[in-house]
Amino acid sequence: MLRKNNAARLQETVRSVETMTRFALAVLALASGVYTYLGVRGLLDGTATFVFFAAIIYSAAVSVAIYAFWTFMLRFVPLVTSAAGRVGLFLTMAVGCFMIMAMSSWLNAAALAGSAALEQHLAVNLEEYVSSLDQAHGNALAAQSLLPDVQRAADRFAKLADDERNSGALTGTTGSGSVVQLLTQMSGQMSELGATITNSRDQVQALFDQGSAHLGKMRELVSGTGEIGPRSDEFAAESVQLNAVITSLQSTDVAPSVKRAAADLAAGFIAPVANGGTSDLVARQDTVMGTVRDSVAAQSAQLAAAADEILKQPRVETHRYVPLSSAEAVLRYWSDFIPSWAGAISIDLLPVVLVLVLMIVHDAMRRETAGLEDAETITAAEMLRSLELYRQLTGKPLADAEEAVPAAAVAEAPAAEPPPVSAPPVPGTADATVTPLDTARKPSRP
Repeated sequence: MLRKNNAARLQETVRSVETMTRFALAVLALASGVYTYLGVRGLLDGTATFVFFAAIIYSAAVSVAIYAFWTFMLRFVPLVTSAAGRVGLFLTMAVGCFMIMAMSSWLNAAALAGSAALEQHLAVNLEEYVSSLDQAHGNALAAQSLLPDVQRAADRFAKLADDERNSGALTGTTGSGSVVQLLTQMSGQMSELGATITNSRDQVQALFDQGSAHLGKMRELVSGTGEIGPRSDEFAAESVQLNAVITSLQSTDVAPSVKRAAADLAAGFIAPVANGGTSDLVARQDTVMGTVRDSVAAQSAQLAAAADEILKQPRVETHRYVPLSSAEAVLRYWSDFIPSWAGAISIDLLPVVLVLVLMIVHDAMRRETAGLEDAETITAAEMLRSLELYRQLTGKPLADAEEAVPAAAVAEAPAAEPPPVSAPPVPGTADATVTPLDTARKPSRP
């Protein structure tokens, strides 16, 4: 009896929540349609009217499909008991869930996290531009490390020229001769090379300041407020100007010029003719100029090697900013928006929980009623129909059919049978006790 009551309570509870289940399913389908509309609107091109109606039709189709699919699942899955049937329905439900995610969930995620994903895209590109500008600036400044060596060589040649002119430190004879002329020439070439490197420093700094200004504007666009579309357009314009600055920075690199100048020092060395008054002085001048030639060759090799090290650094590849739609941004940076994806998918697939709950409840009701006898579950209407059917099949009167009622059914409701009613005596007959069944069966007399 307790099992019968449990099954009845479960069945009554299922009936009571049926309206709430339909309402919840309709609300979920409507919410999914709304967010699908917001997501698909950013993917369509055309006039405002076309985009509006196209998005409305698509979102309405999604809502109807979701409601119809989960209504079928809620109706049929709890009723199917065979293993093969349930496996087939579960496979069908899995395919339906995949199709719902394909046509709705990713658009819901685009509506929930589209703006944040586009800002993430701008931030990632901003980091790329910062890295490119820093690398180009570093490559341009690398040639500045050659300036101390060039200036030191120029000062050394100038000092040797002064010493030779004033004290004859190299040839032993004072005055401005061929050696002084050669040393002054080498000092002048080194000074010109140093001036070239120094002038490039100012140009590099000016370009770097210009690029930093563009980066500052781009940072404001990334962290600013307002619609993301106009900010993305301004970001693209700033990126074009920044790329031009980075290209200019790479063109101001003086390392190639230093390498060529260093090669010219050795290859283009032109020694003046010794102009000493005596053969001994001429010999000493030739000896000193040969030493200067060797020193210039060594300095040239050193500068060329340093310039080669700078030139071995990889050139900066120009980064190109590619605008994305909100849906594309959500798909590209999905790992950064897992909570939004979870919410978008849950809106579409939450009815899975309802299907499983109903399936478990129906299984419990079947288990509760599996061991009950028919006599314990038969209703009064079913019993009356059974008696009438028995009478029609056997042709026996209803009194005989009453005797065929199972004893269990009679014992189930003994209190429902009213006590015998004493009818008034009929003239010419003996007193008799008439039961309600007899009264109902006895035809009335006129």
